[in-house]
Amino acid sequence: MSKQVEDLIARGEARIVDAPVHIPNGPRHQVDTDRNFELPTALYAATVGCYLAFIGLMFAAFSTPGLLIPMAIFAVFIIAGFGVPAIWTRLANNETKPMTSGKFEQVGIMTNTGRLAPRDAAIQVLILPVLIVLWACAAITIAALV
Repeated sequence: MSKQVEDLIARGEARIVDAPVHIPNGPRHQVDTDRNFELPTALYAATVGCYLAFIGLMFAAFSTPGLLIPMAIFAVFIIAGFGVPAIWTRLANNETKPMTSGKFEQVGIMTNTGRLAPRDAAIQVLILPVLIVLWACAAITIAALV
């Protein structure tokens, strides 16, 4: 829990300590951060591709001059939403690498509820993006038939 320290400072009960001394080659005491998503890059790219396919299909089917800027903004948001975490995994001091497709096919992935087979993990990752693309196809078909 957190608490306000202004009253401790005002009463003079606050304890002031020196800053820790940094030893260049000493042991690290902070938690090592794993910025990896533990999935192959192909699954990540397929997810991004499905979301961009949705935007592309909707723009191709319902393109008007008034929708040009909103569709471009949506595409930029999708690219930024997936691009920033992709860059985040490549930051300095991140020793972990994404799982290769071969290793993913051999061992699957560990989740909070246990190990998932590669097929099951791929289904869980791609089900929503694929359904969104199918939703775009259905909306386009309905608009074409009405």
